[in-house]
Amino acid sequence: MSDETSPATDDGVEALRLTPLDAEHRALGATMTGFAGWSMPLRYTSDLTEHQAVRAAAGLFDLSHMGQISVTGPEAGRALDLALVGNISGLAVGRARYTMICQPDGGIIDDLIVYRTCEQEFLVVANASNATVVTAELQQRCTEHGVDGSVGTGTEDPAGPEATTTALVAVQGPAVAGIVGGLVVEDDRAALEALRYYACTRARFAVDGGTVEALVARTGYTGEDGFELYVAAADAVALWRSLLAAGRPEGLVPAGLACRDSLRLEAGMPLYGHELDRTTTPHDAGLGRVVKLDKTDDDGAPLPFVGREALAARGGSEPSRVLVGLQGLGRRAARHGHEVRRPGSEHRVGVVTSGGPSPTLGHPIAMAYVTPEVSAVGTELAVDVRGRAEPVRVVALPFYRRPD
Repeated sequence: MSDETSPATDDGVEALRLTPLDAEHRALGATMTGFAGWSMPLRYTSDLTEHQAVRAAAGLFDLSHMGQISVTGPEAGRALDLALVGNISGLAVGRARYTMICQPDGGIIDDLIVYRTCEQEFLVVANASNATVVTAELQQRCTEHGVDGSVGTGTEDPAGPEATTTALVAVQGPAVAGIVGGLVVEDDRAALEALRYYACTRARFAVDGGTVEALVARTGYTGEDGFELYVAAADAVALWRSLLAAGRPEGLVPAGLACRDSLRLEAGMPLYGHELDRTTTPHDAGLGRVVKLDKTDDDGAPLPFVGREALAARGGSEPSRVLVGLQGLGRRAARHGHEVRRPGSEHRVGVVTSGGPSPTLGHPIAMAYVTPEVSAVGTELAVDVRGRAEPVRVVALPFYRRPD
């Protein structure tokens, strides 16, 4: 994922934006790193410990760097139908949808989650590195189509680009329902318990000194059950501390970006800048299902959303490459950019997009784009890992599914 532009200090050195929880991370001893223009926790203890805690109990993540874009107005749903590949106007209030914003040629600008929080209000969540671009694209596309709507960011504070008005924390893992539910005030508990996957509701949380309200979404990026909580920046520390205190007896730990990446890789979830980019269409990534060609205008004609023509043609053609899972048969892990070859050959048949050791499965795993003739499950291939051919086998995605 490429970094977005950061503000510069007086001496010309780029200054990283700080989330409302920055001091909490440092007090917990986190190793901090620059990511997409933000200072973010990479890890608190070890990548393995945090990864295993999320799989066994729960992890608490700060995701305040993600782009939060509001689209409001009487035609907000229609605006998003025209701007994105999904059917957004059909979303019921309190529901969410995974979708994408594409170029006219079908290339992916970003993958998004859109929440319908009110009848005329949507929250679009973008990758941190693409937040500025996505906001500008949405503004332009609404204007071009003459749609009555307002596009704005929910994260940037009038005090300056380094400040934020909204924080985002995620609680992920099999123990989350009890941890999060135990903090919700009694009057809101039934709504939380009824919350389905890819749905959202507002709830109040008991914290030291009172209550705070958050938009609670049952979404995540780890392959586990989880909640993502959107809360006012001024309330973020109180909510973070309360979640840590409530979750620690259940095995919850604060978790950083490193284990978030290994968790999403095991779950076979794409990452922008790796599996997705502007040279890749949703069909290339095996995500053609998110493209809704059956969207129509008020007269029943096909809705001319950006990229429609190219994606319609692409959906009916044979793929030139296929995204597959690779199980490492040796000990050395393939990494992003490593070439995939036929065994005993120098002929390249693909490239690794993401890879690393799998703490849960105990062997290396990777995702890669390969040519169709070598994409069948069970095909034996090799990856060039620093000049050495490492044997791999094509396997189905995802690598890991949480137990029922």
